[in-house]
Amino acid sequence: MSEVSLLKQLARSLMTGQLIAASDPHRQQWHLAPAVGLLNDPNGFIQANGRYHLFYQWNPLACRHGAKWWGHWSSADLVHWQHEPVALLPTEDYEISGCYSGSAVQNNGKITLIYTGNVKYTDGSRTANQCLAEEMPDGTFRKLGPVIPLPEGYTGHVRDPKVWKHDGFWYMVLAAQSPDIKGKILFYRSEDLQQWHLLGEIAGTYLNGLKEFGYMWECPDLFPLDGQDVLLCCPQGLAAEKYRYLNLYQCGYFVGQLDYQQAKFPHGEFYELDLGFEFYAPQTTETADGRRLMFGWLGMPDENELAQPTIKYGWVDCMSSPRELSLRNGKLYQQPVKELQLLRQSDGFRWQGSAQDAPELAAVSAEIMVEVSQPFTLTLRDEASMSWDGECLILTRRNWRTGEQESRYWFGSLTSLQLLLDSSSLEVFINGGEACMTARYFPSPEKRTLQFHGTGTVSIHHWLLSACMIE
Repeated sequence: MSEVSLLKQLARSLMTGQLIAASDPHRQQWHLAPAVGLLNDPNGFIQANGRYHLFYQWNPLACRHGAKWWGHWSSADLVHWQHEPVALLPTEDYEISGCYSGSAVQNNGKITLIYTGNVKYTDGSRTANQCLAEEMPDGTFRKLGPVIPLPEGYTGHVRDPKVWKHDGFWYMVLAAQSPDIKGKILFYRSEDLQQWHLLGEIAGTYLNGLKEFGYMWECPDLFPLDGQDVLLCCPQGLAAEKYRYLNLYQCGYFVGQLDYQQAKFPHGEFYELDLGFEFYAPQTTETADGRRLMFGWLGMPDENELAQPTIKYGWVDCMSSPRELSLRNGKLYQQPVKELQLLRQSDGFRWQGSAQDAPELAAVSAEIMVEVSQPFTLTLRDEASMSWDGECLILTRRNWRTGEQESRYWFGSLTSLQLLLDSSSLEVFINGGEACMTARYFPSPEKRTLQFHGTGTVSIHHWLLSACMIE
């Protein structure tokens, strides 16, 4: 379909859908969400010329997965965002089934996008091209076409390029699937972003001491942090265990040391990045002040998303809060970026005492810090709960598709919680970011508060949060 035809459909979708989406009681107030349609992976997260740019996988024409576009927001402060022109539409033969995920770099003063052009055939097969697009003066992007065809020796499942520069060369990690249906991460090098040389496989099933570890590793991101290197990835096909790997697909990380010369990445064990229900396809960037920041998609493909009640209002899914990463004792810590404090409406409300005597607190758009040393339970808008028994923190919610209660777990010594709450999501940061638990949930609109239970002492600091500006 031509770009003009697609843009006409986009205009109709926006004109008929934005007011309906805005009327949804579950519409997020400060998390980034699509104006209409379905949002999934964060793409091209970068700080360039004093502004943050966040691109995203988007189907603006329906609340389902299909031929994806790249939407585009920008911000000076990670809190106040504005819409930018749509970056990519699937109009060319080499991307006709969707402009799939990728990344962004600055090259010769311009933002350059590197993305997967996806092509699906009527017989069920598929292929993939890694493509470039270059920023134009008016804020749009000019496509430069494919630069990496489907590599020999892999299935059509090759996607999600993440690119960075090191010692004068461009490098790329790329998700791939071997013919025996095993997930792999490919490693490429280039001098000019145009001609790429495959250096080899640096991670995946049967590599670096791993045994069977999934049939596809989506959305790789490899970056240095505090003297080591971290590989984020989303393995599909891991068997669930009693307390981990409980989501349909996993999202996690390996810590190791990348050898650029030998194209090797010896690494340690796999850790889940978020122990909750919905956190997938994260992407990071390094800021001008040296921080490593990350967005994730608060969704999970192929599971419950297409049963969400927001679909009747014409939108589905959202981004996580932006998080700052650090590495401590070989583990990733995640904390909400400091800029989010701009959303706090006042100095907040403080309270200390027995948990059961704590007042009910507003929970629709709020932040709460809790210091705790004894068991307690927290009920969130009668739709989700958290409880700690002294050894295990359990997050429970009602599954909106099945109606059943389901739980996720963290084991450890709990001292503090930081909760970021929105109309239909909660993000929990444990012990200053030692672990995270994230979930979407859809309470009845009249249920707007949280309650503490238990005889142990808790110390609470609560803030109401302002809405995120999207202009």
